[in-house]
Amino acid sequence: MPYVPHTNDDVERALAAIDVASLDALFDDVPHSLLDPRIELPDPLDEVALLRHADALAARNHTAGPMFLGGGVRQHFIPSVTPRLAMQSEFVTAYTPYQPEVSQGVLQSTFEFQTMMSELTGLPVSNASMYDGASSVAEAALLAVRQTGRETVIVSRGVHPESREVLQTYLWPLGIDIAVVDLEDLVTPTPSVGDNVACVIAQTPNFLGALEPMPALSEAAHAAGALFVAVVDPLSLAVLASPGAYGADIAVGDGQVIGNPMQYGGPSFGFMVVTEALIRQLPGRLVGQTVDVDGRRAFVLTLQAREQHIRRSKAKSNICSNHQLAALMATINLAALGPHGLREMAEGSVRWAHRLADTLEAAGADVVRGARFFNEFVVRVDREPREVRHALALRGIRAGVGVPADYGLGHAITLATTELTRQDDVDALVSAFTALGLAGGQTVGASA
Repeated sequence: MPYVPHTNDDVERALAAIDVASLDALFDDVPHSLLDPRIELPDPLDEVALLRHADALAARNHTAGPMFLGGGVRQHFIPSVTPRLAMQSEFVTAYTPYQPEVSQGVLQSTFEFQTMMSELTGLPVSNASMYDGASSVAEAALLAVRQTGRETVIVSRGVHPESREVLQTYLWPLGIDIAVVDLEDLVTPTPSVGDNVACVIAQTPNFLGALEPMPALSEAAHAAGALFVAVVDPLSLAVLASPGAYGADIAVGDGQVIGNPMQYGGPSFGFMVVTEALIRQLPGRLVGQTVDVDGRRAFVLTLQAREQHIRRSKAKSNICSNHQLAALMATINLAALGPHGLREMAEGSVRWAHRLADTLEAAGADVVRGARFFNEFVVRVDREPREVRHALALRGIRAGVGVPADYGLGHAITLATTELTRQDDVDALVSAFTALGLAGGQTVGASA
């Protein structure tokens, strides 16, 4: 048996201290059906049979066919060199590089990552990556609260719903108020920013794919002494204005689209890039360049918020191991593609999105217009988005991220394209929409 140091007396005294009658009472809030569910397990298999069973399960996954899934995770081209280099053992097994004398490779790759994110966003200081895009948004809000001493955060409904949920989770225990600004014609209207607002958070392209008026939102935040947080798609920055160009104080986002496969939604990595004025509030690690005793270029951890280095009352969030390998893949990927390759990917994504939207609209689909979009757009449908997605999946098409009800669009889905989209994919989706009665013609049912 595992060693358990607590005696029955220890347990009784602990329960008495919190005024709870029994250990079972600690779990009263959990539905009884979940506490000790009956698990139907099949008969055991020997190793050969188990491997055959696993292969049969794996064969049920279909990775080919038209792909129009978006909502923050997309399928983009990844050169073979990216996984080949990133999966070398010295990178896969590397941990936090506390000792620079034995960690120069990891430190240099992280420094290169920071440099690339700085160039993409137009802001001077990037940390060594975050856990994911959603937590990056929440960390940016915490940074703004620390910097300004204010305790209200304005966030656009255009920010990804999952990011807003994480933001709520982070800020609620601290008593920080969150004000959500509803969209008008798919974009964020200029909000009224009071002197109690720490930051304004907006995302472009937003969750519906529309391009937000970021300069106007930035100006409104700064006029009230608040910070402006830009949540951005890093691929879009190959063709759109950078956060630095419109005065953002903080740029955050998710990096999956610049070097990580879809992988059932993760893992990916987040990023945060800030102005120099905010460097002391930056969570996580910062790798810097220096010289060693012989005058050779070297890299060290210049700023790190590890537990043993911080004061409890002044502690920032501890982003320690982060998603270093996923960030490394993006670094290698960006180096392999170069600025021209990245721009070609972005331009191809935009072209196919507009071609798909025009083709669907011509076929009779209810494409929601009202704002410029990057590579994702909204289509209204006449049934639950889950039904649409399932019906399309039966035709070998992966498409249709549901739009939550709080956007006020009724039954609606988003469709995304990338540079990998082809005309055959577009034709297949339009044909499926028509067969399902979503773009003219008669509905033939979700199981057809």
